[in-house]
Amino acid sequence: MPQTDWKPPARARVARVRDRLRAVYGVPLMRPHGHPIAELILTVLSQSTNDRNRDVAYLRLRERFPTWEQVRDAPLAAVEEAIRPGGISKVKSARIQQILRAISERPPPGALEPEAELSLDWLPRVPLEEARDYLTSLPGVGRKTAACVLLFAYGLHEVPVDTHVSRVGMRLRLLRPQAPFPELHDQMLSLTAPGEELELHVNLLRHGRRTCHARTPACRECALARMCPSRALFA
Repeated sequence: MPQTDWKPPARARVARVRDRLRAVYGVPLMRPHGHPIAELILTVLSQSTNDRNRDVAYLRLRERFPTWEQVRDAPLAAVEEAIRPGGISKVKSARIQQILRAISERPPPGALEPEAELSLDWLPRVPLEEARDYLTSLPGVGRKTAACVLLFAYGLHEVPVDTHVSRVGMRLRLLRPQAPFPELHDQMLSLTAPGEELELHVNLLRHGRRTCHARTPACRECALARMCPSRALFA
């Protein structure tokens, strides 16, 4: 669809989509867990694998290295072996250690020196933009990963946009088709009411996994079919 054919959705339409998703999937009940480094590492481990393999890799890593300082300082081969069930462990192990070292070396905004311990507990105490900029300055951390940390760890006003969320959002014309991911994140923030970040992210993700598949969406069984402008493309 050409850019000129897309306009940002009205608030009422976003609310209708939210309500229909809520009727199908409910309201997610996940409280912010307050562990930003854990969320950061989980997101790295989730790349190119499924949730089960990600979780197995994470648990093995924490069992072998109970502190993040131990993960940071361990031989690279030992970290790689621990997270092997998560796939592409060579790349992920190097990235995890790069991130942990960068956190150790870079002071938080406004501080002259890095904190004494390896920590991101200061994130909710600074403006959201500063927290986001700090996270995206870490090696390999983009907007989606930063948004996962800020939303799931602290419940801040961020909405991660992954392939499922972007696909469903574009097909519903909530998001501009073919927009780059930084723009998609900005669009998601603009259309998401404060306090509904987790619900909209999780339910769009669920819908993308269960119904609105990449190649063959199940439009006939889709609860959003009547309000989806893309339905005719897959008839």
